[in-house]
Amino acid sequence: MPDGLPTEIDLSRPSAARVYDYFLGGAHNFEIDRQLAEQIAAMTPHLPATMRSGREFLRRAVRALLDAGIDQFLDIGSGIPTVGNVHEVAQGANPKARVVYVDIDPVAVAHSRELLAGNELTTVIHADLREPERILAEARGLLDLDRPVGILLAGVVHFVPDADRPAEILATLRAAAAPGCYLVISHSTFEDQPQEMLDAQRLSARTDTEITLRSRAEIAGFFGDWTILEPGVVHMPLWRPDSPSDVDEHPERFGAFGGVARNDRPVAG
Repeated sequence: MPDGLPTEIDLSRPSAARVYDYFLGGAHNFEIDRQLAEQIAAMTPHLPATMRSGREFLRRAVRALLDAGIDQFLDIGSGIPTVGNVHEVAQGANPKARVVYVDIDPVAVAHSRELLAGNELTTVIHADLREPERILAEARGLLDLDRPVGILLAGVVHFVPDADRPAEILATLRAAAAPGCYLVISHSTFEDQPQEMLDAQRLSARTDTEITLRSRAEIAGFFGDWTILEPGVVHMPLWRPDSPSDVDEHPERFGAFGGVARNDRPVAG
């Protein structure tokens, strides 16, 4: 077992979080993760660019929320720390911004805690998206959930199979959210995808977190009755690009939709 990692980490199977870290150029991955990553990349050579597109979408969404006055973030499925994490973007714009990271992978949690040591405005929760009540309860240690929060679900809901009722999980999170909260979702899709992309996604079954591909309509449904911001639920590069030149001729090739919605429910009482 490498130094500094929890003894319960199973290095006999690849981890989705560590494979993602590898594609982003991170250092927190092992040989078994790299082997699976290379197998996937051989089938879909542009997949690392897809991963980076997801990260760029998240950064743009966080900046949009900061511009809207959000100063606290709940990042569920945050993964292993890499360049451009939410706290770097948020606290770079607002040094008082608070960020709670949540991940199911013990490696991601261990490295997050190491990276964030000494940053009193961030914390890390080891939990599963399928435990929304527990996540919310623990997040209250740092966040004021009676005020607007940015709830970030970037590349995580597709790890929840239909049998685990993701729509109910999202409904629980939305019901606990104060008026003025925002919800950010990016999610893999089968729409507009070539067969090799679908085959590569199925390799996720070899990790502990298999991916469920969903349609744009299903993904939009996760926002419930919240107000979906312009330009809607779109292929990730199309969501408020920094420059028109950032969008190539085939934004669908990145295989995921992204969107942001606001809770416009009136304040109770």
